[in-house]
Amino acid sequence: MRKKVAFYTLGCKLNFSETSTIARNFNDEGFDRVDFSENADIYVINTCSVTENADKRFKTIVKQAQKTNPDAFVAAVGCYAQLKPEELVSVDGVDLVLGATEKFKITDYIHDLSKNEFGEVHSCEIEEADFYVGSYSIGDRTRAFLKVQDGCDYKCTYCTIPLARGISRSDTLQNVLKNAKEISEKGIKEIVLTGVNIGDYGKGEFGNKKHEHTFFELVQALDAVEGIERLRISSIEPNLLKKETIDYVSGSRAFVPHFHIPLQSGSDFILKKMRRRYLTNLYVDRVKKIKDVMPHACIGVDVIVGFPGETDDHFLDTYNFLSQLDISYLHVFTYSERDNTVAASLDGVVSMGARKKRSKMLRGLSVKKRRAFYESQLGSERTVLFESENKEGYIHGFTENYVKVKMPWNPLYINTLNRVRLTTIDDDGIVRFDLIVEKLAV
Repeated sequence: MRKKVAFYTLGCKLNFSETSTIARNFNDEGFDRVDFSENADIYVINTCSVTENADKRFKTIVKQAQKTNPDAFVAAVGCYAQLKPEELVSVDGVDLVLGATEKFKITDYIHDLSKNEFGEVHSCEIEEADFYVGSYSIGDRTRAFLKVQDGCDYKCTYCTIPLARGISRSDTLQNVLKNAKEISEKGIKEIVLTGVNIGDYGKGEFGNKKHEHTFFELVQALDAVEGIERLRISSIEPNLLKKETIDYVSGSRAFVPHFHIPLQSGSDFILKKMRRRYLTNLYVDRVKKIKDVMPHACIGVDVIVGFPGETDDHFLDTYNFLSQLDISYLHVFTYSERDNTVAASLDGVVSMGARKKRSKMLRGLSVKKRRAFYESQLGSERTVLFESENKEGYIHGFTENYVKVKMPWNPLYINTLNRVRLTTIDDDGIVRFDLIVEKLAV
């Protein structure tokens, strides 16, 4: 009998791509993948430590696995596993914790799946995480997440990612193109480029700091790969989103007009305290450039509220800055103190009540921004890629510029591209449409 393995992924698109790669390694070792809610011989939890909430959820997920199968082997990998392995291994039921250099070797550690009286930790000094392991996700969703870069050399004062993932390093261009072709040959229509700091692509491509290729060259090369219908850039730093890249995307065959650009604060004073590598004037410049060449482009923004030293006036600077900016939606993060970061020891701690209030205000602004963007797209013709889930009798999809649409459930439309005209916005904020051309790509 083949043994069964189940996975739970916390955090970002990068984690999803790595979980999928680890799952394929298990399959090669004779395991069958099952849903995390099902009985399995081993449960693997890919952890995140960007927010305090992700830390807390780990214990709940371990309990869920133990409830399903008390005798199952439980392993933890990922960022939290690198940062605080002893904390994870002390959680009741955890048998194995693997750090940054070990997670892709997990099948080497699990030949004996009997429960351990004491959990094992195999981690490293983060300086040892100086090699690159490529990965991509398939089978989980309609789109695939393709990892092109890992680690970060930036030293933002609030962030633990460099401590959890190490220095910035990249996949070779040749391997990225090979993985993209493999994905397209499996019938997946959309690839999302992911990494920790993807605009830094090229650094460490051959185990050194020389830039053999740039992110712009990566974009050009991927656009030429036959069989890929859509390419989407995930989060990219504003200072690394060059104007030549924006211009290229505007006329690209496959890259879609959707950018997600972290801002973090609309106050230059706070940006400096965060040690971000730009100020608000550069951010305005990038948004203006995108909208000049792609007026229909969707622009998402990351923002942090409650950073130490953020007064009410600083927050209002952020709120007003975002309110006036031609953006489409926000991802709002409430600042949480992280061990071993500079920000954790800064003066001017913001109360949790103020943090929550500011978060609520920006989430409300995000709703307004998204609604305004959707309204601006009504009457336009777009191409929709439909998802695979039946949600309350509807099939959902996204246009190339990230407008979410729906129609009554019809499984024939799963993973197909269809030309539509956007017509109305439902009460739930999702857009309805008229079909113009069905199944451009099946």
